[in-house]
Amino acid sequence: MTKAARKLDTSVPEKGRLPAHEVIYRQLRDLVLFGDLAPGQPVTIQGLTDRLGAGMTPVREAIRRLISEGALEFQGNRRVCVPLLSADNISELILARQWLDPHLSLRATERATPCDLDQLAAMDADLDEAIRRGDLRGYLELNYRFHKRLYELADAPILADMADGLWLRFGPSLRVVCGRLGTQNLPDKHKDLLAAMRARDAESAARAIREDVIQGMEQVRQSFETPTPIR
Repeated sequence: MTKAARKLDTSVPEKGRLPAHEVIYRQLRDLVLFGDLAPGQPVTIQGLTDRLGAGMTPVREAIRRLISEGALEFQGNRRVCVPLLSADNISELILARQWLDPHLSLRATERATPCDLDQLAAMDADLDEAIRRGDLRGYLELNYRFHKRLYELADAPILADMADGLWLRFGPSLRVVCGRLGTQNLPDKHKDLLAAMRARDAESAARAIREDVIQGMEQVRQSFETPTPIR
């Protein structure tokens, strides 16, 4: 997104338009989620107001919300940064995702319409194109959107929110790892998942997404085999 695109419209909000504080929150959330803010990177209100073209009040509120969600970390002396994950943190994330993602995929398979599956297939085709072009930022965003849409189809909002929140925890580290590997080394199990969903084979769909999760998260864990966390 360009700097101009991030500039906030200060006119009176039209019906259906998000309020300013929510716009800024979502922009900052995406910066964390897709690794535009790196693990360990400090964030300041002034720096973000300049980057997002926003006022101090909505930026301060966005930072507060993201700290409460674990996406940012308050370290004392008014210092806030993107958390550095440890190998133990990654193990916890893998454990959580190994249950949540398959369960949500199983529910989604039972509820998805042919139109929903066509939408997922189109998203996966865009994802493949991002990989082919070497578009790392595009890959990260499209991969997340694919999984988020799957969560939505499961019609289990509490579990979906839990799964979605985990992405904020590992997103910055995933960006670092994928940057080291390159997009050509980022296979997935989405096509196996989609084939199982079209066949209404919920168990196979759950198994495919579990393999997809483990494959991606193990790449992150392997980067934590040394004592020093990713920077």
